[in-house]
Amino acid sequence: MRPSFSATIAAGFAVSLLAAAPLLARRDASVADRITALTRASSWTLERAVPMAFPAHHPQGMVKIGDRLFVSSVEVTTPPRRGTGENGFDRDTGRGVGHLFEATMDGRLVADVVLGEGAMYHPGGLDFDGRDIWVPVAEYRPDSRSIVYRVDPATRKAVEVFRFRDHLGGVACNTDDHALHAVSWGSRWIYRFALDGAGRPTNVDAPPSTLRARNRSHYVDYQDCKYVGAQRMLCSGIGELPRGAGARPLQLGGIDLLDLASGAPLHQIPVALTTPAGASLTRNPSVFEAADGGGVRAYFLPDDDKATLYVYRIE
Repeated sequence: MRPSFSATIAAGFAVSLLAAAPLLARRDASVADRITALTRASSWTLERAVPMAFPAHHPQGMVKIGDRLFVSSVEVTTPPRRGTGENGFDRDTGRGVGHLFEATMDGRLVADVVLGEGAMYHPGGLDFDGRDIWVPVAEYRPDSRSIVYRVDPATRKAVEVFRFRDHLGGVACNTDDHALHAVSWGSRWIYRFALDGAGRPTNVDAPPSTLRARNRSHYVDYQDCKYVGAQRMLCSGIGELPRGAGARPLQLGGIDLLDLASGAPLHQIPVALTTPAGASLTRNPSVFEAADGGGVRAYFLPDDDKATLYVYRIE
């Protein structure tokens, strides 16, 4: 399926992206170190709340490149139905459209790249390797199948890299050992795909069970992950805790820094803040960067449809 485009790129933006990429790579390593200094007693200061001036649907992943945000999102037109027993799955596929939005920092939509194919319309968490955005698009059900794309943020051209026999809910690109790390539905498994010099996986045809390890962190399911240097992956997400019949589950937000070599969590931070609508800040995508003068600046897009970008400084 060829991606469609709803806007044209501003003149000179490609140059600004290429200039921003090395700076982004240098800052990634420092943000991981600053994350390890945070605790549940850290100070969270809301710097701004920016309403998105377009329907955001259900945001999944987000990267910040220069002064632009790229947000993956699923637009569900027919929700999957549970209990159908379709081909051994716990639900049917439903219908929908996968989007990769490009937006300005003041919430204006610049472009909408449509990604996916047929029943694979659910984009996941994404990452930026300094040149391309990596984004998976899967069926909206566990144990299904996915397509992984690379998208050039300057031209918005999407290229299919590979297909895989599981639901990949998010990816992080390890630029140190040329590998792609992906999380399954609910992030209970973490996959590793070795990449060759052309950025294509060398082991994608192996049985899925040989490519994955169990996630050793259990208190939240990861929504969005980024590679942050030195064999570390930074993830955010939520866990839902039942509160009895008729009550909405309690959303527990969290941030995990993982050691990719061992699979062990290096540092974990609970996130108790919610939006006015009651969603955990880490329910949908997030981006973390080292703030000038110390601490971490974090970007969250936790609500669906009429979404707001929340920017916090954490010290």
